Amino acid sequence: MKKLIIPILFLLALPCTAFKQEFTEPVQLDWETYFKGKADVRSPFFAQTAMTWKYSYASTTYRNRVVINLKNEISIDKDRSWVKWDRIKDPETRANLLHHEQGHVNIQYILLLEADRVLKNRNYSIKNYKTQISDLANQISDFFDTMQKNYDEETEHGSNHKMQGRWDVIIQDKMNESKAALAELKK
Repeated sequence: MKKLIIPILFLLALPCTAFKQEFTEPVQLDWETYFKGKADVRSPFFAQTAMTWKYSYASTTYRNRVVINLKNEISIDKDRSWVKWDRIKDPETRANLLHHEQGHVNIQYILLLEADRVLKNRNYSIKNYKTQISDLANQISDFFDTMQKNYDEETEHGSNHKMQGRWDVIIQDKMNESKAALAELKK
């Protein structure tokens, strides 16, 4: 069995311009749309997905309380995402690799849900809310970067099908949990 190795490149932009905030489901990957970059021939990996999480906020002080209006987005950089077509000629290998990559996108989607839930629903100090928000965003980013790395290590970049199956369940459960928690807050 060939070992598939795929890095995920994460970027965190703090704070930045406004973004759309409609996110009901994660983006569904396909090779033709999302992998337009030139492959790094020196890389040992078969593909790379470049993803970014961005957030911005406007703040209002009201009766010794800071209220934030959060804008939150994840995106896939198509021009920096690539695949080595010559290394994944077999249709089953292509499908398995794309499935593994979708797991990374789904984890990033969970980050989006959790960032929305956590950053919006905190009491911030008027004196240092900017630092508090930044620190919390960095903690969220670090947690999900670690989750992405664990996903790659434990699934052996998608080549360990048993572990990939376990992670598929973990990711789906966490996605459902995050959606439910966010929906509960909106009631």
